[in-house]
Amino acid sequence: MELLLLLLGLGRAGGLRAGERSSSALEELATEQEAEESHRQDSVSLLTFILLLTLTILTIWLFKHRRVRFLHETGLAMIYGLIVGVILRYGTPSTSGHDKPFSCSQENKLFTTLLINVSGKFFEYTLKGEISPGKIHNVEQNDMLRKVTFDPEVFFNILLPPIIFHAGYSLKKRHFFRNLGSILAYAFLGTAVSCFIIGNLMYGVVKLMKLVGQLSDKFYYTDCLLFGAIISATDPVTVLAIFNELHADVDLYALLFGESVLNDAVAIVLSSSIVAYQPTGENTHAFDAAAFFKSVGVFLGIFSGSFMMGAVTGVVTALVTKFTKLHCFPLLETALFFLMSWSTFLLAEACGFTGVVAVLFCGITQAHYTYNNLSVESRSRTKQLFEVLHFLAENFIFSYMGLALFTFQKHIFSPVFIIGAFIAIFLGRAAHIYPLSFLLNLGRRHKISWNFQHMMMFAGLRGAMAFALAIRDTATYSHQMMFSTTLLIVFFTVWVVGGGTTPMLSWLNIRVGVDPDQDPPPSNDSFQVLQGDGPDSERRNRTKQESAWLFRLWYSFDHNYLKPILTHSGPPLTTTLPSWCGLIARCLTSPQVYDNQEQLREEDSDFILNDGDLAVTYGDTTITANGSSGSHTVTTSLDGRRTKSSSEEALERDLGTGDHEVTSRGTRLVFPLEDNA
Repeated sequence: MELLLLLLGLGRAGGLRAGERSSSALEELATEQEAEESHRQDSVSLLTFILLLTLTILTIWLFKHRRVRFLHETGLAMIYGLIVGVILRYGTPSTSGHDKPFSCSQENKLFTTLLINVSGKFFEYTLKGEISPGKIHNVEQNDMLRKVTFDPEVFFNILLPPIIFHAGYSLKKRHFFRNLGSILAYAFLGTAVSCFIIGNLMYGVVKLMKLVGQLSDKFYYTDCLLFGAIISATDPVTVLAIFNELHADVDLYALLFGESVLNDAVAIVLSSSIVAYQPTGENTHAFDAAAFFKSVGVFLGIFSGSFMMGAVTGVVTALVTKFTKLHCFPLLETALFFLMSWSTFLLAEACGFTGVVAVLFCGITQAHYTYNNLSVESRSRTKQLFEVLHFLAENFIFSYMGLALFTFQKHIFSPVFIIGAFIAIFLGRAAHIYPLSFLLNLGRRHKISWNFQHMMMFAGLRGAMAFALAIRDTATYSHQMMFSTTLLIVFFTVWVVGGGTTPMLSWLNIRVGVDPDQDPPPSNDSFQVLQGDGPDSERRNRTKQESAWLFRLWYSFDHNYLKPILTHSGPPLTTTLPSWCGLIARCLTSPQVYDNQEQLREEDSDFILNDGDLAVTYGDTTITANGSSGSHTVTTSLDGRRTKSSSEEALERDLGTGDHEVTSRGTRLVFPLEDNA
C-alpha cells in the first residue's frame, strides 16, 4: 500500500514537472514569436519612411520638370507623412491588450529601469514618460504606432549633425563675410530679442487661458521663455531653395542663410540656458538676479566651449590630412573626414556642450582649411556625401513631422495658445528685423533696403530645429502643448510662407537671375574709381569696403600664418615668420608650397584688401588711399603691364583672383568719399 502511494506521488510529481516543462516551452515559443513580430514591425516602420522619401524624390523630380515652385520638397514630405499618419492611426487595429496599472505609493522617486518578478521570472521595463491621470486608459495600444515614434535622441544624434555640418561646409564665404557684422547681429541679438518678446507675450496668453479656464495644469514663466527660444529657431529652407533656383540677390541670400545657420546654434544654447535657470528659495520659477546672471554665464560658456571644440576638431583634421599621405588613399581620407566631422557633435554633447554649435564651426573650419588638403576625389566625395545626407535627413525629419501629427500620443491643442503663438511670432520677428536693420544701416555702406527687410520678415520660417528642440522634452503638460503648437506653426510656415515666396519676390521687386559673382549696383556713398583698370578692379575695391571690419582684421593673420601651417596653400612661412623662426617655418611649411607654381585656390573665397592696399604708384613712390607714402615693390613693364611681387601673386592666387591679368591703361586714382551714414 505504501509502495502504491509512493508510486502515485512520484507520478504526480513527474506529471507536474512535465507540465512545467511544457508550460515553459510554450512561454519560450511565445517569446520568440513576439520577438519575431517586433522585428517585422521594425522593418515595416523603417520601410515606411524609406518609401516616403522615395515618393518625395520622385515628386520633386516631377515638380522640377514642370517648374512648379508653390510647394517645396519639405512641404511634400510633410504631406506624405500626414497621409501615412492617418492610415496608421485609423487604418491599423490595436495589437496588444490593455496594460494593468500597478501602484507604488510607497516610492517617492522615479526609476528609469524596473525589474518585475513574475512567478520567479524577472522582466525589465524602462521609463517611457509621465501619463496624466485623465489619460491613463488612453495609452496607445497599437504596436505599429509605437514603432514609428522615434526616440528624440535619434533626431539630435543622427539626423541633425549632417544637416548642420552641411550648412557650414557649403558656406559661400565671400558674401557671408561681407555681411558678417549684420549676420551676427541678427543671429545673436535678434534671436535673444525675439525669444524674450515671444516668451513675455506667451506668458500673457497663459494668464488669459488661466482666467478663462483653458489651462488645466501648471505653465510657468520659464516654460514661456523656453517656448520663445524654441520657436525663434528659423529654418527658411524653402525660401533659400527658391532663392537659389531663381538666383535671387546674393546679399539677401547671404543675410538669410547666415542668420538661419547661426540662429539655430543660438536658439539651442538659449534653450539650454533657460533650462539651467534655477532660482534659490521656495518659488523656483520667480525672478532671481543671481540665477539670471548664472544662465547668461552658462550661455556664454556653452557657446564659446562648443565653438572652440568644433574649431579644434577641424584644425586637428587639417593637420592630419596635411602631414600624412592619406591623399594617396581617397577612400581612407574620406572616411576619416566623415568620422572626425560627425564625432565633433557627439564629443561636444558628451562634454556638456552643444553639438549643433560645435559641428557648425567644425564644418566652417573644414571647408576653410581641410578642404585644401584633400585629394581631388575626396573633395568631390565629401561635398556629395554630406549633400546627400543633408537632403535625406532633412526630408526624413519633415516626413516624421507629418507622421507625428497623428502618431504622437500626448498632443494638447489649445486654440487660445495657438492663436497667441502666431501673433507673438509675428511681433517677435518684426522686433527682430526692423529695429536691428535700422541700427545696422547706420554703419553699413551698402544699406539693407526696405524690400530686403520685408522679405527677411516674411521668410522667418520654422522647421527642423524648432521641431527637434520641441520634441526633445514632452514629459510635462506645458511641453506637450508647446510641441503640438510648434508642429502646427511649422506646417503653416512651410506651406503658406514657403509657397508665397515667388509672388513675394515679384511684389517686392527683388532682383532675380543674378550672377553669384556679380556685386550689387554701386551706391553714392561707396568708394568711386575715377579712372581704373576695369570692372575687376572696381569689384575688388567694393568688396574691400563692404567686408566686415572684423573679418578684415583676422584675414591677414589667417593668410600669413594659419593657412601655411594647416594647409598646402598660402605664402611660405619662411617669408612671413621672423628669420630666427627659420627652422620651425621650414618644418611647418608644406613642400607643395615651394614645388607648385599654381597655389591651391578656393572657389568661393574673396579678395580682401586693407586700407593701405589702395594706392597710386609713381616710380618708387606709393601714395595710398589714406594719404601715406613709401617705397613699393610693384613695377611697370615696358608694355604697360603691372608686374607684382611674388607675395602679392601668392595672395591673389590663394584668394581666387590670380587668374585674371590686369592691364593698366592709365593712372588709377581712388578717392574715399565721406560716409553719409
